[in-house]
Amino acid sequence: MKISYDKEVDAAYISLSDEKPEAAIKIADGVHVDLTSDKRVVGIEILDASKKIPLRTLFTLEFDSELVEA
Repeated sequence: MKISYDKEVDAAYISLSDEKPEAAIKIADGVHVDLTSDKRVVGIEILDASKKIPLRTLFTLEFDSELVEA
């Protein structure tokens, strides 16, 4: 996963795959999910990001220990 933020346009992008998106679905105003042709999620775009989420949370890593293999 790769997270990027463009301060000039106030847009955040969460890349979940290196695959090229073929389509996007609007799930909320300024929030789009990028999909492959077979409908796998490859990224999430958030426009006007600073108005929708605390930006510091984009770069904070947390994980559920039950999901991590021992």
